[in-house]
Amino acid sequence: MHTIIEPFRIKSVEPIYFNTKEERKNILETAFYNPFLIHSTDVLIDLLTDSGTSAMSSNQWAGIMQGDESYAGSPSFFRFEKTIQDITGLPLVIPTHQGRAAEKILFSIFGGRGKYILSNTLFDTTRANIEFSGAEGIDLVCEEGKHPGIPAPFKGNMDTGLLEAFIQEKGAENIPLVILTVTNNSGGGQPVSMQNIREVKKICVENTIPLFIDACRFAENAWFIKLREAGYADKTIPEIVKELFGYADGCTMSAKKDAFANIGGFLAMRNESLAQQCRNLLIMTEGFPTYGGLAGRDLEAIAIGLIEVMDESYLQYRIRSIEYLSNKLVDAGVPVMLPAGGHAVYLIADEFLPHIPIEQYPGQALAAALYLEGGIRSVEIGSLMFGKYDTAGKLIPAQLELVRLAIPRRVYTQSHIDYVAEVIIEVYKKRDQIKGLTITEEAPALRHFTVKLKPHN
Repeated sequence: MHTIIEPFRIKSVEPIYFNTKEERKNILETAFYNPFLIHSTDVLIDLLTDSGTSAMSSNQWAGIMQGDESYAGSPSFFRFEKTIQDITGLPLVIPTHQGRAAEKILFSIFGGRGKYILSNTLFDTTRANIEFSGAEGIDLVCEEGKHPGIPAPFKGNMDTGLLEAFIQEKGAENIPLVILTVTNNSGGGQPVSMQNIREVKKICVENTIPLFIDACRFAENAWFIKLREAGYADKTIPEIVKELFGYADGCTMSAKKDAFANIGGFLAMRNESLAQQCRNLLIMTEGFPTYGGLAGRDLEAIAIGLIEVMDESYLQYRIRSIEYLSNKLVDAGVPVMLPAGGHAVYLIADEFLPHIPIEQYPGQALAAALYLEGGIRSVEIGSLMFGKYDTAGKLIPAQLELVRLAIPRRVYTQSHIDYVAEVIIEVYKKRDQIKGLTITEEAPALRHFTVKLKPHN
């Protein structure tokens, strides 16, 4: 295997500020052991998220200079609209300032008490917007997706048997929407197969339930389909993407992921009546339908990025880079999600730190240890992010206890990734010294963003 080389040249750089372990100890205490509360200038390698943290291309920066800032009818919007229509085949396009704004609008319409929104696995803001509406979000990931250490080609799939059983139990009239997340972020960045999308669509049609795609990482998912699914090796990425969206009644997207943009998102759909309801809410909360809370320059950057992300040289490099880090950790015995996902490496926190009980949040403890050891910022995706309390106040754990190391697109080089591997392996060698954490303050929703913790006594 040849050395992975980046399919781009670096034209502009920004500094990394180095600090000492003793300084990081104080920073971690001041941030209450929550990586979200650490200043970015105190982070050496920032893998908290791949959302809005990508490096834009020279073409995107050029597009920004062409952005038209007219309040209504900007040509930047029409280029944005046509690009999305051409890629997805979805005719009605509504810009939003980011993905969660699209979710807020969609679930304000589809949600409500007594309703169920079904998914392979919902991510944090998606679930929060569903629950805020009064509805309940239900994860129906396939059996393979529940076993992080056992490889399978499409662990992000929805369990269609569970889907049919849930519809039969609760009634299709109480299920206004099914949404497939591609790739499955909370499930380890694992892809969804085209066959699974077809099967889910068939069940939705039989029960008159709309199917939406959470399309944040649609191009990465398409690349996995090309690599792993029979009949797709000779198809182009745009062809695979067009088929994928062809099964959908609509989609939400955070353009801060697979569009390389620093801000932005959109809703796209086929139903004009639904689109009108969405536009009415958009005007109340985001802005006029031809800008939707975005500057014209952002609409231009997104339109260009959506084309660039489907380049096969880039996608090959992107997925191989994630595999590269994953393989280095596997070789050192570190428990990681297998196979490697599309945008991140996921450490299996409860196997990494088996001595820490779930009630002491092993994932958060591991994220804190990675920052302390090497200044790496990551995020817990486990019982701190997704845990609930029962009526007695006892923690109901999440299905998986993971720490995500999300790799920003076109930002870090192979030497940065080698450093990340070295730090993780060093922490693994010292894992018995890591202590659990106790919550001292938390918000009622999306608590992981602002939660405060302290070491467990």
